[in-house]
Amino acid sequence: MTDEHQHRPDRPATDTGPRLAPLPEDEWDPSTRELLAAIPRDADGHLANVFTTLVRHPGLFRYFLPFGSHLLRDGRLPDRTRELLILRTAYNTRAGYEWGRHVPLARAAGVTAEEIRRVGAGPDAEGWTPPDARLLYAADELHRDARLSEATWSALAADHDEAQLIEITILVGQYHMVAFFLNSVGTPLEPGYASEALPGPAGARADAPEGGHGHG
Repeated sequence: MTDEHQHRPDRPATDTGPRLAPLPEDEWDPSTRELLAAIPRDADGHLANVFTTLVRHPGLFRYFLPFGSHLLRDGRLPDRTRELLILRTAYNTRAGYEWGRHVPLARAAGVTAEEIRRVGAGPDAEGWTPPDARLLYAADELHRDARLSEATWSALAADHDEAQLIEITILVGQYHMVAFFLNSVGTPLEPGYASEALPGPAGARADAPEGGHGHG
């Protein structure tokens, strides 16, 4: 294995622009318009770049959207639980787009500004309640080991039913998948969300730039 493949950069290698640009609206054919019709637009009247990029694969998009929407809108987890798991996953995968789009959703779910900042510090940071710390531990274990330890599963089972335990693993996996896609293609974060900066990785220099692209 080469040194290039052994090195894991802290940011996507897309500083010169996205590898796949969002599909401009004037290039949408009738099928594309149908696929995108149900998605709410941002305040500026545009659709989020994650959708207008992924729709370049319409067959995949047609099945991806209902699955992702169910987890985001109709899942069994409380909104606050869902957003803490997503934010920690965005941090772990260095997914600036995912972080930027979900900070407002986390706020709406009751996650405070201090808690949002603390997500980057991890589950051992002072101030988390035991249930919240368990969620961040779960996100970290799934990211690191692709499984929950017996201790973490048992601890989560004190707060969640069987369906919610299943959903925790699927939700974290879903947002890893989205991060892989968006980080790889370099999807740019919309200007209206650019103020929601992804916290720097643990141990990184404070003056090290994170890069202009991330991922939803």
